[in-house]
Amino acid sequence: MYPDIEIYIKKSDPEEIVAWLQQALGETTYHGTVKTGLHHYSVQYQDKALPVMIFPKAAGKAYTSVWFDTPDTPWQDDLDCAKAAADFLKSEVRCTRGGWSESQDPDEWLKVTDQGVEEIIWKQ
Repeated sequence: MYPDIEIYIKKSDPEEIVAWLQQALGETTYHGTVKTGLHHYSVQYQDKALPVMIFPKAAGKAYTSVWFDTPDTPWQDDLDCAKAAADFLKSEVRCTRGGWSESQDPDEWLKVTDQGVEEIIWKQ
């Protein structure tokens, strides 16, 4: 189980992502936005309020970051979460290959689409 999960969704707005969160986890509560455009939410899942941050245009103009600052999601890792998001949103989703370590190239990512999973180098 990962300490947190973060995925990057291509061309998706916060409303679509909230719809996915509600379908996948449960009731979603909006807590506001900070100057940077980071939207704070919590999602009720198995009697816990899970913190979720949605950051549009986090990676260029095309990708929205969704960060679950908790290990208590239903997904085993970032890839499982990315697959669930890609399936619901019908969009490309990117995530790291696993927990990042100093020896890894920070540009090594996985791209998840309806065609499957592909290893990519993502230079930002």
